[in-house]
Amino acid sequence: MNSDMFANAQPPGQPLAARMRPHSLDDYIGQQHLLGEGKPLRQALVRDQLYSMIFWGPPGVGKTTLARLLAEYTQAHFATLSAVSAGVKDIREAAEQAQIRASNGTRTLLFVDEVHRFNKAQQDAFLPWVEEGVFIFVGATTENPSFELNNALLSRARVHVLKPLSQDELLLVIDRALTSPAGLGNESLDVPQDIRELLAQAADGDARRVLNLLEISADLANADDASPTVISREVIEEALGESTRRFDQGGEYFYDQISALHKSVRGSHPDAALYWLCRMLDGGADPRYLARRIVRMAWEDIGLADPRAMQIANDAATTYERLGSPEGELALGQAVIYLSVAAKSNAGYNAYNQARAFVSKDVGTSEVPVHLRNAPTRLMKELGYGHDYRYAHDEPNAYAAGEDYFPEGIEEPGWYQPTPRGLEIKIGSKLDQLKQWDEEAKHQQ
Repeated sequence: MNSDMFANAQPPGQPLAARMRPHSLDDYIGQQHLLGEGKPLRQALVRDQLYSMIFWGPPGVGKTTLARLLAEYTQAHFATLSAVSAGVKDIREAAEQAQIRASNGTRTLLFVDEVHRFNKAQQDAFLPWVEEGVFIFVGATTENPSFELNNALLSRARVHVLKPLSQDELLLVIDRALTSPAGLGNESLDVPQDIRELLAQAADGDARRVLNLLEISADLANADDASPTVISREVIEEALGESTRRFDQGGEYFYDQISALHKSVRGSHPDAALYWLCRMLDGGADPRYLARRIVRMAWEDIGLADPRAMQIANDAATTYERLGSPEGELALGQAVIYLSVAAKSNAGYNAYNQARAFVSKDVGTSEVPVHLRNAPTRLMKELGYGHDYRYAHDEPNAYAAGEDYFPEGIEEPGWYQPTPRGLEIKIGSKLDQLKQWDEEAKHQQ
């Protein structure tokens, strides 16, 4: 790598991350699953057959830089739109400018940042231009395209997942910044290897973040007027403040982590459940949201196998409301431990879903059997409402054996099937006894 590649004239006051933006694909760090020898994007470049695409990945992995380098490599004009401020009019103007360039023999690569922020109508505005090849469309998003982009646009663009940079790749970013004249190469900085590793770890896969942290740390260290300037652990901790992990409230990483928490609880692994809970709390997740999800886990995955789980989950949510953070978070932690080790059952969850599905597909309105109807008035009683109803408490064993509680024509569906775990062992035995009494009652009729 030639560090002079980064030594081009830069506007004064540019952040280190902007100064260190690579000017060729050879200097681009990361995404070797796309750009490595024989990989899809590299192959398209070699054949000069660049196509429309979506870059999906977290912040700081090089989406904008890669799009710019693709345009440079293919000698295409690089045009940009931001979904934050652009509208349909801007899209049309960009297409018209691309047509003018095409008439002069120049291709256009239109880079659309935050493409997921466009609504359906705005996304549809790209379709005819992408279809006709007026420009090469490259959209960038931190959100899952299958949820945020419409199918018509997705069918015309290939989705490429850009991954967070590895520890080694981030260390390479740091090394380049410390040696490049465009970066910090002209400063007398002493950054020990363990400090470089600490910076890379704190950046959490984000190249922009690691460069920002390095620049802040250098500024803080330079304030000591020592020579050479040493970036120490204390300086890094001051630069970090409260470390913020890569965490996107409401975004893809958010739902990945809540999914990991839920599956760890379901998988009866208390340590893993605690890890994911603490990861989310550390990343800034709302503890009230986590409390609600923990209650949901209790009902979905433990159910009647251990009713204490629901009580503990609810008590933990109430405790958090009373104590707040950080004290109340302990209650959430102990709740996920209990839920993890509790007997598991989704029998109630499955039964409820089957009943909902049955009712939604049930054609017409099935009448309530007459013997089950309410009879608050004399007329209703004369019409037979409630007649022949058997009051369970007056029956042997407080059970009206053989009684039918479904509308006419609906057979016993057997939705609820208790598991052989926890309290549901006893529930299953009870249901077996009730079925036996029903069979005996039928034989006596």
